[in-house]
Amino acid sequence: MNKVLLVGRLTKDPELRTTPSGMAVTRFTIAVTRNFSNRNGEREADFINCSAWGRQADNISKYCHKGSLVSAEGRIRTGSYEAQDGTKKYTTEVVCDTVNFLSPKSADGASKTEMIQDNEMNDFPMPEMETADLTEDPFKSFGEEITLSSDDLPF
Repeated sequence: MNKVLLVGRLTKDPELRTTPSGMAVTRFTIAVTRNFSNRNGEREADFINCSAWGRQADNISKYCHKGSLVSAEGRIRTGSYEAQDGTKKYTTEVVCDTVNFLSPKSADGASKTEMIQDNEMNDFPMPEMETADLTEDPFKSFGEEITLSSDDLPF
């Protein structure tokens, strides 16, 4: 099974192009932070090349920009070509089936959390979801408060 799930930030604005047949394709790179630190205690990132096609490509180009937080689901595609100097070059990219916009809304009010899929049944944005009011304690009517000291812990 060839399946990839990435969460990260775009390293630059997506590049939208059109094939000779009129199909939109966008290419972008996602910086994905590694789960561990290097010897210096710093977190490193991997830079993953991605592509998306059709309506999804248009939406990514329209709503995402450098620094946008996205999740991408797709498959790895490898290829090769001969460079102008005659050497063989190898490529690896993720072809995205689904891209979720995880950044907050922009100034023009467009939602960045819509799930955009390259599927006719999903051509409409998801409705806005209500958010909880965090100025009020959500557990105020949950029961009486329990106080624990470090002596109460088993470890």
